[in-house]
Formats: sequence, structure tokens, C-alpha cells
Amino acid sequence: MLRLTLCLALCALALSAQTKKILVDDSFPALVNELYGASPGARIVPVTSDNVMQEIADADAFVGNIRPEQVRAGKKLKWVQSWGAGVERVLHLSGGTDLRDSNIILTNNQIVQGPEIADHAMAMLLTLARGIHVFTEHRKQELWQPHPGVIELNGRTGVVLGVGGIGTQIAVRAWAHGMNVIGVDPEDIPYTPFVRKVVKPDQLDEVLREADVVFVAAPHTPMSHKMMGPRQFELMKKGSYFIAVSRGGVYDLNALVKALDSKHLAGAGVDVTDPEPLPRGHPLWKFDNAIITPHMAGRSDKDRARMAGAIQENIRRFVDGRPLLNVVDKQKGY
Repeated sequence: MLRLTLCLALCALALSAQTKKILVDDSFPALVNELYGASPGARIVPVTSDNVMQEIADADAFVGNIRPEQVRAGKKLKWVQSWGAGVERVLHLSGGTDLRDSNIILTNNQIVQGPEIADHAMAMLLTLARGIHVFTEHRKQELWQPHPGVIELNGRTGVVLGVGGIGTQIAVRAWAHGMNVIGVDPEDIPYTPFVRKVVKPDQLDEVLREADVVFVAAPHTPMSHKMMGPRQFELMKKGSYFIAVSRGGVYDLNALVKALDSKHLAGAGVDVTDPEPLPRGHPLWKFDNAIITPHMAGRSDKDRARMAGAIQENIRRFVDGRPLLNVVDKQKGY
């Protein structure tokens, strides 16, 4: 009996040693609930700002937006999973380098919200191109009046900044509308029939002259910061459109306001701004041809299930010691 009890104790100890303690930021309680049971070798521990520092010392992994002091306290951390695609918050581009310069693997959900965000980008463009925003105002007045400014997308050129998970989805949809798509990306993008050509960021000014539409789908990094500045807006065709759905820091908001005010642009759609939220009284609010949504392009009835599924798969891979999905190059920031 003593031998059996000792054996069971040793087995329990061995099992405990193999179990991975994974902290999950409790920002999205419903999503946290879907991570339980991802792997029998994972112990999911929901944490808040009140208890995270007590739990992180012996944690193996962290899911959510981790802070610098938490990285420093997590001596055993080997993996951090970001909720979304953007990782500038967890990499602390404002000055903190704890996670960026560590050996901790960082993964994100770079492809998960691609369909929703791409749909949102095209919805903004189609609203502007077909004058739906004007007709919406006419409806309030019960006014039956044509809008002379509608355009056809077929044959137009769309420049997509960032041909990653989101940018590729935008390219597919733009191509389906008959558009010629040019990508701008620092990486060597594999051939795809949806993108006519891909150029490096230092060639952005050259292709902007061809753009009827510019889509901002790039992550916000030191290299992409304000890459769409005053000169870049000036280089766009008169009567072109600007759509931003990734991060507000990739474009100069004041330059966008100037381009709209001078009527150089026919319209703009932004789901992201810098600062964010867009302050009350900001000049951008006054333009009838500016569509503004509150950083919600990635939301839909299906995004949570895909997000949970991707994180569950990474939990299983982490426990099993297999390569993780969507690993971020922490020095590049994407």
C-alpha cells in the first residue's frame, strides 16, 4: 500500500512538472473560457491586473497584452501570444525593450481577422465610390436625387501597403472587382495572381502616382511610422481614395485632413487613427466624404471562434514542443 501511494505521488509530481502554466489576460472572458481544455498538458490561469504579478513568476507562457514589468517578473516565460495581429503594444515601441530583446517567442493572430478587415476596407471604398454616404444623407431628407460622382472600380489601380494576412485579403477582393493591385512590402512576397507587382517601401513614392486607391494594411513599426506623410498624399492622383484599416501610426492624420480639405482626395475611410480614439472636435469629423469607424474592422460573428482556434492550436503545439504558428520577428515588429 505504501509502495502504491509513493508511486501515485511520484506520477502526480512528474505530471505536474510536465504541465505548462499558461496565464491568460482576462480582457475577453468569453474567449478565455474557450481556451480551457485546449491540451491536457496546459493549466490555463486567467489573470487580471490584480493578480498577474503573483502568478507570473512560475508561468511558462502568457496570452494577451503583456507589460514590461510582467516580462521582467516572468523568469520562466518562453512564449507570449498576442490577442490580435498588431504587436506594437507588447513590444513597447515607446521605449521598453524587455520582450523585444528577450529569448521569449512572440506569436500573433496576423491572419485570423484578415477576412473581416478586408471586407471592411472594401465596404468603405464601395460606399465612397458608389456615393452611398451621400444617399444615406438624402434618405434622412426623403430626397430622391442622383449623385453624379460615382465611379467604376474595374480597371482602377489599388496600392496596398503591407501584403500580409490583411493586405493579401484586401488584394483578393480588389482584384475581384477588376482592380490592378500593387503591393508595397519589405519582404519578398510569393507570387499571387491577385497582385500585379510588389515593390519595396523605398519605391512607395513611385507607385503612388498610379494609385486610384491606397489601402493601409501595414503593421505599425519604427520603419512604417508615418510612411504616408504630406508628400505621399500629394503624390496620389487627384480624385483618389485613401483607406486605413491596420494602424493609425502608419499615416499622417494632419496630412490626410489637408488632402481632404484641398479636395485632392475624393474621400477617405479610416478605422484607425493616431491619436485614438479620434478626439471630439478633430477636423476629420467635419468631412462628409470621410468615413470613420471606431477600430472595429476586425469584429464579426466569426472572428472570436477563429481567434480562439488559432490560440488553442498554439497551446497544443507549445505543450507538445512543436513549432508555433504566426511567430513574430520581434526586431522587425511583425
